[in-house]
Amino acid sequence: MFVFQVQNYGPIARYLLEQDRPNELGPGTPRHDFADSLSQLNMGTLFSEHDVVDEDMARCCIAGLWLKFDFLDESHEISQSVHSNSGSYWHGIMHRREPDYSNAKYWFRRVGTHKIFSVLSHDVSEMVKREGLPDDSPATFLAFQHEWDPAAFVDLCQAVARGASDVDGIARRVAQLEWQILFDACFWEAVQPSSGG
Repeated sequence: MFVFQVQNYGPIARYLLEQDRPNELGPGTPRHDFADSLSQLNMGTLFSEHDVVDEDMARCCIAGLWLKFDFLDESHEISQSVHSNSGSYWHGIMHRREPDYSNAKYWFRRVGTHKIFSVLSHDVSEMVKREGLPDDSPATFLAFQHEWDPAAFVDLCQAVARGASDVDGIARRVAQLEWQILFDACFWEAVQPSSGG
């Protein structure tokens, strides 16, 4: 089971991530009290304790942090310039929250398979089973996925937004876990040399 440990990411990330709480599924309201700290984010400040070996993954982390504090435009500007499946993933999350569900699905198709899918589907399944849902809940599928299906989660977020589902709380916690796992994967890929040849 993935455990998000904010102390692993350095001082500025630690400061920002100690404010962690589940975002709204929609766009939310930009948290302007953090705008100054976010505007100072760059590879030097965010990765002050590490050497960056993958600048695209570093940019993904910065896009993720802007998104965490509901600055969708700033996040979008960064993620759309990262031409990798992780960049597409952040791009998809941003559009899912916007909400522009069809565009989100387009970007999730661009992701293809992502290395976080296995741990995400496992941990979401465990969370949903622990919390329990009625058999007829539109979120029940989350307990039985063997591989993460981002399009199905987009559909769930859309159902919540339309008032067709009363699982806002669980969906927000799933989105928070997704954010945490993706941020962690991008952070460590940014600073650790690839083991591939």
